Amino acid sequence: MTQANFLQPLAVNISPSLILSITHEDFVQLAQINRDLQLERTAKGELIVMPPTGSETGNRNLDIAGQIWLWNRQNQLGIAFDSSTGFHLP
Repeated sequence: MTQANFLQPLAVNISPSLILSITHEDFVQLAQINRDLQLERTAKGELIVMPPTGSETGNRNLDIAGQIWLWNRQNQLGIAFDSSTGFHLP
């Protein structure tokens, strides 16, 4: 198995109706037309395009998520989410 090189620039399709200072609503629209990208928006409105993880990191993340899932299943203290779950924080 070979690991892809993710250091290349990513092209992002931006709707002409979006403005450069991205609001939450703009971010949602941008994310919907670029579903293959992992997009994040900072508290300052900055847009971050996250590259996919490599195989070693992906394997480590899966192990951690599995351990959290099992612990939570046994203790029933709430719900857990994977790393790709999106949240809108205040």
